[in-house]
Amino acid sequence: MSKLTDVPKRILIGRALRSDRLGETLLPKRVALPVFASDPLSSVAYAPGEVLLVLSIAGLSAYHFSPWIALAVVVLMFTVVASYRQNVHAYPSGGGDYEVATTNLGAKAGLTVASALLVDYVLTVAVSIASGIENLGSAVPFVVEHKVACAVGVVVLLTVMNLRGVKESGKLFAIPTYVFVTGVFIMIAWGAFRGLVLGDTMRAPTADYQIKPEHQGLAGFALVFLLLRAFSSGCAALTG
Repeated sequence: MSKLTDVPKRILIGRALRSDRLGETLLPKRVALPVFASDPLSSVAYAPGEVLLVLSIAGLSAYHFSPWIALAVVVLMFTVVASYRQNVHAYPSGGGDYEVATTNLGAKAGLTVASALLVDYVLTVAVSIASGIENLGSAVPFVVEHKVACAVGVVVLLTVMNLRGVKESGKLFAIPTYVFVTGVFIMIAWGAFRGLVLGDTMRAPTADYQIKPEHQGLAGFALVFLLLRAFSSGCAALTG
């Protein structure tokens, strides 16, 4: 019976590895970088939209706060990156937040951090895939009609690839990450070329519209609360 179950197991997740062969699964830097960068990249992809979605509650005129909110998110991101750099140098074994909390605050604090990380990982996958399916649906009508099935299929695919091991899944995950980054640079370069060389104004058809409020806008505590809510939504860029 065990042999019958071993066949599909080997097909899906590969052969089991001895502990002394785990060194063979180490990733080269050109593959490791996009693998570990895919989480923050996926978060960055939908974080700006979340900021604008919250600000839209106050109307289009509230969009002028978006650059300042983005700046606050960037400052927080640099702070987190600097903190992680310190953690990496102080705890080179790779235990991450769990090791830091356990070493300095005890086992219970470490378990609390580990539990929070598990919840964060689940939410990151759920939100990232939901956002990706939503964006893909704008170009592929089939996806719009089968959002749940497509999202579940992507989760299953990611699960199988991760079960096969970091080395095998890394090769698959590296490709879309490099494509995404390349696409961003191409978009920036094309925009700069159109603006600086071709002299295109690149103004939206609605750029000349005037916004006239029909009622008194948000002010005081309500406005502060809305901006803080937009900032917290924009911090989704840090969830990776």
